[in-house]
Amino acid sequence: MRLFVEMNFSFWLGFLSLAIWAYLLCGRAGFWRVHPLKTSPELASWPAVVVIIPARNEAEVIEESLRSVLLQDYPGPWSVILVDDHSEDGTAALARGVALECARAEKLEIVAARALPAGWAGKVWAQAEGLACADRRGDSEGYVWLTDADISHPQNALRELIARARAQHSVLTSLMVRLRCESLPERALIPAFVYFFAMLYPFARVNDPARKTAAAAGGCMLVERRALCEIGGMAAIQGALIDDCALAQALKRVGPIWLELAQTSRSIRRYTSWKSIWEMIARSAFTQLNYSAVLLATTVLGMTLTYLVPVGLTLLFGLSCWPAALAWLLMSVAYCPMLLYYRQPPLWAPLLPLVALFYLGATLESARRYWRGEGGRWKGRTQAALASSGTPDLSDQAPPPSV
Repeated sequence: MRLFVEMNFSFWLGFLSLAIWAYLLCGRAGFWRVHPLKTSPELASWPAVVVIIPARNEAEVIEESLRSVLLQDYPGPWSVILVDDHSEDGTAALARGVALECARAEKLEIVAARALPAGWAGKVWAQAEGLACADRRGDSEGYVWLTDADISHPQNALRELIARARAQHSVLTSLMVRLRCESLPERALIPAFVYFFAMLYPFARVNDPARKTAAAAGGCMLVERRALCEIGGMAAIQGALIDDCALAQALKRVGPIWLELAQTSRSIRRYTSWKSIWEMIARSAFTQLNYSAVLLATTVLGMTLTYLVPVGLTLLFGLSCWPAALAWLLMSVAYCPMLLYYRQPPLWAPLLPLVALFYLGATLESARRYWRGEGGRWKGRTQAALASSGTPDLSDQAPPPSV
């Protein structure tokens, strides 16, 4: 009798997980699909663009990333402002060397950021300093391309972004760059990073002006200057640790936004150990939950039902608990397109529950650090207390995988 009750309970628990996955696959705007990025038509005239790169102790990556920006084949007027955010590793000197090497010294201006004011997140302040520099030069028209110091772009990246922005009439055009996926920890965990992001913020809903869903990827954001001024500039999100989606949320109130997966723009930031990825997630995952213990508990419950229950019941009861087994199968199938995008074998797909467990553990650690006053620590700054609200920046910070 007891076994019968346990089996009956397990069956309906598995059925609940199956219902969740049926909804995710059919009712979540096809978040799991990966669409190839289409080429946009050429323009008759090209607007002015200012590229702003915030950089804090980026000696390891700045040469490759800045070189890729300085060698853009953009036909319109453009320039680059690199904001040296109190670096101690010679980032600025390396940047000057790259500009000379590329024979593009006239394109680059390096600005030393002033001291971080109270109430500002570090990256947002550095971007604001770059915009202030552009305004002083009179470069206040056209677009600003916000890109990170650890992103490498193809030569036509800026041309394609502008063409796409004009074709979509978008005030914000963003690409989720292809993250590095070479070491074993990266191969196991990084595709899920983008998969969870797409689940939380389906691109189709982000790109639909009728939907409130707003998201962006901070490694590559092209913003119309007029729209940025309309929301009050970077001051509108001054305290947001998770700045890119906070910016997207503000900009979507004044015009359409667009987000897609990049094909060739890529991150060169290395995460060669399990610990480094754990630290990346734990740094700010709790920010995604607005520092709420209730939302954290809901996330734990949601992740358990979505990812852990299907595999647990299947291993315990086999196909006799077929709803759980089917939920695990649907989960694996839905994960395959993202694995293929990252050129990883589909054999990784059934291991998604283990990956989700890793992300859940890091999210709980993120909460623990916040409650201890250590949240959001990044390059010598503990910033979580600055962000009273916000939405996630997934260029450098991972969301907790939730329903």
